[in-house]
Amino acid sequence: MSKTSSRSTAARRNAEALLGRAQKREASFKLDQEREYDAMVLKTTRLRELRLAKEAADKAAAAAAPPTQRAAKPRRSKQT
Repeated sequence: MSKTSSRSTAARRNAEALLGRAQKREASFKLDQEREYDAMVLKTTRLRELRLAKEAADKAAAAAAPPTQRAAKPRRSKQT
């Protein structure tokens, strides 16, 4: 009886060790995913701010610049 119980306890220890390693690996993977997601969000936010600042600067420059007149195109006569 003691051989069987020692085998089962050894098997249980091995199973728990494998489970512990798997859980640790999974937790590490999830942490890496969260870090990558946070980095992507920061990058997207920064790029959006830069784009909005550029659009505002372009709009201000267009408003400050004197209006340009378009060259008149010569009209074509209708051909019959």
